[in-house]
Amino acid sequence: MKNRIKILRAEHDLTQAELAKRLNVSRQTINAIENGKFDPSLPLAFKLSHLFDKTIEEIFEAEL
Repeated sequence: MKNRIKILRAEHDLTQAELAKRLNVSRQTINAIENGKFDPSLPLAFKLSHLFDKTIEEIFEAEL
């Protein structure tokens, strides 16, 4: 799944580790999501949406 997490993280001046800590996940999880190797759970997607003040659709784009 394509996503804008890396861009949003940079806009908020957050490292992968800082974002991971805020979301209570590992830095490796953030890295895997950013690189499209892991799709986040729905609760994690909602946490990202709330943190970045964006809709889930603004953050993630399904690859059809």
